[in-house]
Amino acid sequence: MTKLLKGVLTVFFVALLLTGCGAEEDTIKIGIISPNTGALMVYGQSMTDAYKMAVDEINKSGGVCGRQLELVIKDDKMEATETVNCMNSLVADQVGLVIGSVTSACTAAITDIANQEEVILLTPTATEDSIAGGDDFVFRVCFADSFQGAIAAKCAKGMGYSEVGVLYCASDAYSKGIYNAFVKACEILDLQIVDVETVADVALTQDYSNQWSALARSQVGYVFAPFYYYTVGPYLVHQARQAGFQGIIMGGDGYDGANGLQYQTGDLSDFNNVLFINHYFPGEGKGADFSQKFIELYGYFPDAFTALAYDSVYVLADAIERAGSWEPSKVREALGDVDYRYSCVTGDFAFDRTGTPIKGAVIVEYIFNPLNLEENKVETRLRGRITVGEQ
Repeated sequence: MTKLLKGVLTVFFVALLLTGCGAEEDTIKIGIISPNTGALMVYGQSMTDAYKMAVDEINKSGGVCGRQLELVIKDDKMEATETVNCMNSLVADQVGLVIGSVTSACTAAITDIANQEEVILLTPTATEDSIAGGDDFVFRVCFADSFQGAIAAKCAKGMGYSEVGVLYCASDAYSKGIYNAFVKACEILDLQIVDVETVADVALTQDYSNQWSALARSQVGYVFAPFYYYTVGPYLVHQARQAGFQGIIMGGDGYDGANGLQYQTGDLSDFNNVLFINHYFPGEGKGADFSQKFIELYGYFPDAFTALAYDSVYVLADAIERAGSWEPSKVREALGDVDYRYSCVTGDFAFDRTGTPIKGAVIVEYIFNPLNLEENKVETRLRGRITVGEQ
C-alpha cells in the first residue's frame, strides 16, 4: 500500500468519525419550532424566552447526562407550510428532539414527519385531540380540546344555565376542536345549545357584531366562544357588549393574554363576566415562583403558554435523564412510562397512553376595577380549580 493511499484512507476514516458512525456532539440539541413572527408572535417570543430560561437553569445545574443543552430555534410564522420546512430542516441537521409548535394546525402538519423520521415531538400547547395518537413519537404538555370543551359545559351547568350559545370559527382547528367537544359535553349534561354562530376565517375577521346581535336576541346568558387572545382582546369582548350581550363569555386557554396593554381598547369594564379555562394561575404556588423569576429576568408577565414552554424543557430533560440517553427511541420509552409523574409549573401529571397529560385546570376570570386609579387595566383572578376526574 502506497504512502499516498494510506494517507487518503486515514483522512477518510477520520472524516467518518467526525461526521457520523457514533460521533457525538458536545451538547444535546433540542429543536424549537414556534411563531416568533406573524399573528401569534406574542406567544412565540415569550415561549422562546421561557425555553431559554429553562435551559439556562438546567445547564447551570450541570446539564443532562453530563452534557449541556443547546436550543436550535426555528420560526414557523404560524403557517403550516413553514412548520413543515422548520421540521425538515431540523431532521436534516439530525436534531432528534423537537419541542413545538404552538397551534394545533401547525403541529398537526409535522406529526407524520416526527413518526416517520422517529424524532421526538413534544408540543407545549397544541390541544387538538388528534395531535397525540399513542404508541408514537408525539407527546404534549397541555391538556386536550376534549378536556376544555367538557370543562366549559360543566361550568355552564354549575352556574345554573340550562341554555347556552356558541360562537366559533369553523375553519380553525383550535376553535372547531373545542366547539365539537363542548357540543358532546352539552348532550351528556342535558344543556341546550340555543344558537350557534360562526365566522369563516379567524385571521381575517374583525367584525363579530352580527353574530353577537343574534346571540343577544337568543337571550342566552352564557356563550362559549373559543378563540385566541388577538381576537378576544380588541374585537370579541367589546363587540359582544356593544351588541347587547352582557352575559358570561367563556373561552379556552387562548384567552390568556387578551388583557395585554396592546389589546386594551374601548370600555375596559366590558371584560367583566369574561372567564376562561387555563393551565395554571400565576398568583400562587409554583406558578407564583415561576412568574416572579420570569419577570425578574425578562421584565414582563408570563402567560400560560409561556409556562407550558418552560415545563416542556423540563419534561424532556427529565425523560433524557431517566433514559440515560438522548437517542429519540430511548427518550420515547421514558416519556411513554404512564406510571411516572412530573411535577411542573402547570400542574403535576402523568402521561396517558396517547401522550396527553392527565392533569387539572383552573378557571380564570377577567375583572376591571374602575376604583383602582393607580393601574387602569384589566386584571385576572382565580375563579375555581378543576381537578383530575372532574371533567
